[in-house]
Formats: sequence, structure tokens, C-alpha cells
Amino acid sequence: MLQVVFLMVFALLAAPVHAGEVHFLGGFGLTNNPTQRAGAWQVRYMEGLGEHVAYSLSYVNQGHFISHHRDGTAASLWLRTNIIDRQLSLAVGAGPIFYYDTVRPAGVPAQDVHGWGTTINLLASWYAKNRLIYQIQGSWVRGGDSFDTLSVLAGIGYQLDAPPEPGPALGPPRQTEKTTHNELTVLGGKTVVNIPGNGDSAAGRIEYRRGIWRYLEWTAAALYEGRSDLIDRYGLNTQIWLAKPFFDDRLALGAGFGFYLAEDRRREDRSGVFFSEIVSITASYRLTAQWHIRSTWDRIITDYDRDTDIFLGGIGYRF
Repeated sequence: MLQVVFLMVFALLAAPVHAGEVHFLGGFGLTNNPTQRAGAWQVRYMEGLGEHVAYSLSYVNQGHFISHHRDGTAASLWLRTNIIDRQLSLAVGAGPIFYYDTVRPAGVPAQDVHGWGTTINLLASWYAKNRLIYQIQGSWVRGGDSFDTLSVLAGIGYQLDAPPEPGPALGPPRQTEKTTHNELTVLGGKTVVNIPGNGDSAAGRIEYRRGIWRYLEWTAAALYEGRSDLIDRYGLNTQIWLAKPFFDDRLALGAGFGFYLAEDRRREDRSGVFFSEIVSITASYRLTAQWHIRSTWDRIITDYDRDTDIFLGGIGYRF
């Protein structure tokens, strides 16, 4: 279950705080069933747990193959060595990945298939003296009940906290304050349904967020996904978030998981409200002591082939 990933990362976050990094990588992936090649990319947050250990949370897009469009959210634990004055870091990482596969076989309706896999990564990173990180990565995703992929990626990263010396930073002391106290945010944007058809629509959300521990937040929200040929869906959701501030509390990043009580007037096999799961990534930037802007990506995980990506941005008030 997805809860396993977030519980594992929550346990890691309870350790002393170290400086974080964000990575953006792109390249190509290969699949074995049948052999195909497609573009692949990844967005990752990584944080050190010491000189030779780190963990990461990632969004992994494995490629748009002929009959499969598969992506996923992953958590990995890394072992690394830092050489050449700590500017070159060589690492191996492994962990679980929960994948979302839009299966499009010829002649039948598309399906949203979910499942667990394993990801193993080899990573070489060069740490420049201006916080930039240049990276090359090889990844193997073992798809469990789905197919396997190999990918080769290259990209760039950024150290969110200024390190005292070149190389992976061990960072500031333990965070003692909550990332957020109370926050009310109004967001608007777009919904994209992850099967073929006219599934794009306007979306909106009103969200209350509260910090409940130094790395932990809770939200309650009313979400309208919009109306299209594929869905007419709205409802209430609640999530638990892992969140951390950077740049003197100007920027905050978070990852959340929760449940969505929804109604879809386009759903034919069931009437009334039903539960789905929701996975999210968010970033907020504080404009003043009270006002901030926030952007969020949500993945709604359904059991009737109507998964959606929701891209939202908006403004909020802290109190």
C-alpha cells in the first residue's frame, strides 16, 4: 500500500535534519514486453542522512510506449561514496515504486492499472561550487505484475541549503518549528483524465492546512475536478503531508497521501459517493508573513479507469 512509502520516509525525517536537493532528469527508457524505446524523465527530492547514506522521494515517468503509459511515485534508500574533494558522488539506491499504468490495448477500452514494483538506481553526481549538481543515472524498474524497464537519464540538481563545503551537504540542525501553523488556500487549474478521450476540464479547490508536528501537516479540502465527456466529479479529501521549509522559510516543499470521498455523475457502474486514494506533491512560496502562493499536483487513484492528474495553483493566507 502507498502508506508504507510515506511511513518509511516519515521515519527517516524524524532523524536529524540534513540539507535537501532537488533533481530534474531526462532521457530514454526501454521495455522488455515487447522491446520498445520511449522518452523518460524524473523529478526527485534527496536528503542526506550522513556522509554515506541518503534517501529520496521521486516522481518517475517511465515512458509512453505503444500500449502502456506508465509512471509512478518512488521512495529509495541510497548508499554513496564521495571522492575528489567530495565533488564527485557515486551512489546506488533501491526502494519501492507504486506505478500507474494507462494500458491501451488495440480494440478494447483503455484501463488504469496500479501496482507495486522495485526500482534500483546507479547515480553519478558532480557537485559544483554554485550549488548546482550535474548527474547521470541508470535505472532498472522491476514492474512486478507489469513489465520491466531500463532507463538512462541525465540532468541537473540544486542544493536548497548552502553547504559549508563542496559536495553533499550534511546541513543545518534539527528543525524545531512546524512548517505550517494554519493556512487557508484557494486554488484553480486543470484536470486531465488519464485515458483517451475528451477528459480535460477546469478544476478548483478550497483547502485548509494545519501543521501537527515539525515535519507533518494535515489538510481538509473541497475539490471540484470539473466536467468533461469522461468525468463529472467533485468531493471532499483529507491528506497527511510530509513538509519542510527552505530559504529562511520562504519556500516549503511537501508530499501527501490521503483519501477522497467523491461523486462522479459520469460513473455508470455505481451511484452515490465512493472513496478513492489521492497522492500529491506541493510547493509554496511565502510573499509576506501572512500571504503565500501554492502550486500542487494531485493524482487521483480510482478503481474504475478514471485516474486523473490535477494541476492547481493559487493564493493563501496563514494565521
